[in-house]
Amino acid sequence: MSFADAVTTCLRKFATFSGRASRPEYWWFTLFVVGGSLALSVLDAALFGARAVEVAPGVIEYRSEGVLATGFFLVTLLPGLAAGWRRMHDSGRSGLHLLYPLIVMVGIGGFASVVSGLDAVLAGDLRAILFGASAIVMHVAFLIFLISPLIVVYWLTRPSEPGSNRFGPNPQEVRP
Repeated sequence: MSFADAVTTCLRKFATFSGRASRPEYWWFTLFVVGGSLALSVLDAALFGARAVEVAPGVIEYRSEGVLATGFFLVTLLPGLAAGWRRMHDSGRSGLHLLYPLIVMVGIGGFASVVSGLDAVLAGDLRAILFGASAIVMHVAFLIFLISPLIVVYWLTRPSEPGSNRFGPNPQEVRP
């Protein structure tokens, strides 16, 4: 599948979460999204200028409004999610695996709120013991949060399952 074919296919199937997407289809579309975002960010800065923003005392960043890049992101968000979902299907996994880092992030946030709630209730040595144990768990959870996107990228690079699987026929074996 060529670059143009992949972009056309993903935009045509912009909200299709069923079926399968081959590796070239997904990765060519990902390249299109990243390249388009970078190009439009540069164009945003050239057309609309950049303004200086002090992000910390003595630290200044230059930011553009990002109107074109933001619009491009919004237009390609659903097709990119659908292509990733179908790519997971192609490697034999549920599309929910694509959301694994988000699920981990929500889980860590929920755990942090429980810990902070306990922190207000507990007092004395028992509090110190529980907070120390929960801090270790939070560090482990944070490490999992850092590793989870790498796991998803690994899954996205896996070869297609040969033949048909529960999500449909192999897209490389089916010719339109």
